[in-house]
Amino acid sequence: MKRLLPLVCVLLSASSALAELALETAIIELKPKPEDESISTTFVFHNKGTKPVKVLSIDSACSCLSAELDKAVYAPGEKGTGKAEFKVSSFIGRHEKSVHIQTDDPAQPEWIVPFVLEVPEVIRIEPKTLQWWIGNPTDSKTTVVTMLGTEPMKIKDITSTRENVEFSWKETKPGREYEVTVKPKSTDEVMLGALRIETDSKIAKYQRQLAFFSVYRKPEAPTQP
Repeated sequence: MKRLLPLVCVLLSASSALAELALETAIIELKPKPEDESISTTFVFHNKGTKPVKVLSIDSACSCLSAELDKAVYAPGEKGTGKAEFKVSSFIGRHEKSVHIQTDDPAQPEWIVPFVLEVPEVIRIEPKTLQWWIGNPTDSKTTVVTMLGTEPMKIKDITSTRENVEFSWKETKPGREYEVTVKPKSTDEVMLGALRIETDSKIAKYQRQLAFFSVYRKPEAPTQP
């Protein structure tokens, strides 16, 4: 037993002389406003180890997210700061993204910084796509457009990318809810199209929305073995 003590001491000493970059919070949350095209944030981290750590590179798992740190080398116990920017674009709802930071520490060669983006839903179209099967009756189907922002919005106009449909819309809750009814003139051929919905939103990216419609071949039922 006594012969094992020196080896145990060496292992403990080696394990304690490690660098460890760690965030002050478990995850970085970003909550853009509806009108934001991008959102930036600053995050704080520490080297909790007993040896310096050098940052070799920073990569993002998504082109929508970029990040940079305030320096390249962090001494034991030193605090660092990072900046991140997320391009909101057409994202809606909750999205989990991450930045991957490569270091010179064998025990932590890659440090993953997690982000959560919560983008408020301003306009909901449900269902987003109305679908018919080839050869089916040309029944009317309805999608509901709901205005969820703080300000009410009105539909100004709707146009179709295909001539083979008839459509109409009505306001069911003033400035808040609309029913859009679509009816194909024929279901003889495959068709894919969209309705361009124009609103009076003050925010440019919500002034035009799309709802889709399609006529597809019904998939064949799998054959029994």
